[in-house]
Amino acid sequence: MDKGQVDALASKHAALHEQIDTEEHRTHPDETLLHRLKKEKLRLKDAITGHF
Repeated sequence: MDKGQVDALASKHAALHEQIDTEEHRTHPDETLLHRLKKEKLRLKDAITGHF
């Protein structure tokens, strides 16, 4: 994987982190959405580190 691809994945990972943080601090967080976002964030982390 080239640096551009890793940078793009890292950017998406950071955006998901922000979404998760925002959702967790809502009065009534959507647990289903949080689960989906966290799963996607983990998938991106695995892709970045090479654990496909």
